[in-house]
Amino acid sequence: MVRCGAVAGLLALVSSVEAIQRHPLPISELAKQVEGKDAYDGLSAREIDLQALYPEYNLSTPIDHFHNDSSYEPHSNGTFNLRYWFDAQYYKPGGPVIVLTGGETNGAGRLPFLQKGIVYQLAKATGGLGVILEHRYYGKSIPTPDFSTENLRFLTTDQALADTAYFAKNVKFSGLEDVDLSPEKTPWIAYGGSYAGAFVAFLRVLYPDVYFGAISSSGVPKAIWDYWQYFEAAAVYGPPACVETTQKLTHIVDNILIGKNGSEYVAQLKAAFGLPNVTHDGDFASAINGGIYGLQSLNWDPSQSSDSFFVYCDKVSSDDVLYPGTEARRDSVEELIKVGGYEDELETLANRFLNYIGYVNQTSVARCAGDQDACFTTYDPEFYARDDISQTWRLWQYQVCTQWGYLQTGSGVPEDQLPLISRTIDVDYSALICREAFNLTKPADVEYINRLGGFNISYPRLAFIDGEWDPWRAAGVHAIGLPERPNTPSEPYILIDRAVHHWDENGLFPNETTPDLPPAPVADAQKQIATFVQGWVQEFTGKY
Repeated sequence: MVRCGAVAGLLALVSSVEAIQRHPLPISELAKQVEGKDAYDGLSAREIDLQALYPEYNLSTPIDHFHNDSSYEPHSNGTFNLRYWFDAQYYKPGGPVIVLTGGETNGAGRLPFLQKGIVYQLAKATGGLGVILEHRYYGKSIPTPDFSTENLRFLTTDQALADTAYFAKNVKFSGLEDVDLSPEKTPWIAYGGSYAGAFVAFLRVLYPDVYFGAISSSGVPKAIWDYWQYFEAAAVYGPPACVETTQKLTHIVDNILIGKNGSEYVAQLKAAFGLPNVTHDGDFASAINGGIYGLQSLNWDPSQSSDSFFVYCDKVSSDDVLYPGTEARRDSVEELIKVGGYEDELETLANRFLNYIGYVNQTSVARCAGDQDACFTTYDPEFYARDDISQTWRLWQYQVCTQWGYLQTGSGVPEDQLPLISRTIDVDYSALICREAFNLTKPADVEYINRLGGFNISYPRLAFIDGEWDPWRAAGVHAIGLPERPNTPSEPYILIDRAVHHWDENGLFPNETTPDLPPAPVADAQKQIATFVQGWVQEFTGKY
């Protein structure tokens, strides 16, 4: 999943959906990055090597599965190539087909899960065939000649779910053409993480005769338009000094940006951060809030992890000035703290405010060498008008704007709580990309998604695996405050201690494992997953 503020949301999609929450880049720079994209763009050398190891295949698939639904008019009778990869090295007669759905990214980026991650683990444990299936419109599975708003009408979760069912019913795997792997004779089990986690949960409910089981990892079955709860995990599980400091400094910023008594100090505030020429307050607030977003990028696998959240926290909560160059701004900062309502805490907050400024200058301001408005603005009609197939940023943003929401705001935080990002980042600001890129002025139709169950979704042989520290936990069945469910073999319900975003999907080769990797809670969860999937396969064999 991605951060939905316009600039940061674009960045997340251009780079890789799972490498999210990096600091904003200029829109002009983003425009350069999305031009001329091909199947290898955004992939690491390891992933490119994996594409050589696992040949890609395609299944001709209908563009439009729902000719009776007027929302897809004009309808299409055409087909497109739905891309997939598979590994049959562990397959034994009677074994399942394990399909990991690619979600909102280039499917080639999921190949590590086939090589040594959860798909590899389950295929080996069950004598199964492992598959990575790309989502329509992403990677090379493109059904339309461009990504114009009109041509994105077929980019819906329903159409993609129908693709996934069609795939199970029609695919013939190279070398196994004579083996009956139809859902009537073979258990098909779907796996997905994040958006794909919700996706496979819906797949199990809507197509129960096709997919015998599904595992939702960090799934988000509750679509939420104003998803201010994204920061709940950081607030609850982040270092207390970091959380409290960030809340107070953000409150100072807001008391100046939107407070009645501080408006005359807005220019001074922006100048203190080295951003004097950022016109729109929301753009300024977005440019300075990157540090608190870093929690989601933490992973137990060192090759996939970033410790940026804790780097930020260490700096912003330090009582020593860590950036000597900020000392020249001390008088201005102390005045801002007073105007912002925290004069009583001046001694504690002054150095921390200077460290916050130093961090922002190092990670955000330094990336812009020219016009700051051009760098940080979200108001760029020329950029939003681009809709050729290189503009891959449009894809998940379209799904956000039409069906899923997840606008991560500061304004939605209840008034009796201090937010971790500015309240100037509100729904109107966050939805600007919906209006400018797609001419969509209404909120996403989240109820269309939530008709499938939301927080209450439940079905036999549907598992939910979540991370305790995951910012997306608040949109799933493990959301804080929801009643706990029993953990049963039919409906597993596992919360991984101190884990973040779909940590159960990563894996290591046997010669890479250590006493500490994977961490015991992750290893235990993966063992539980293998055990209940083995049970599901036995259940299918007993029935059929």
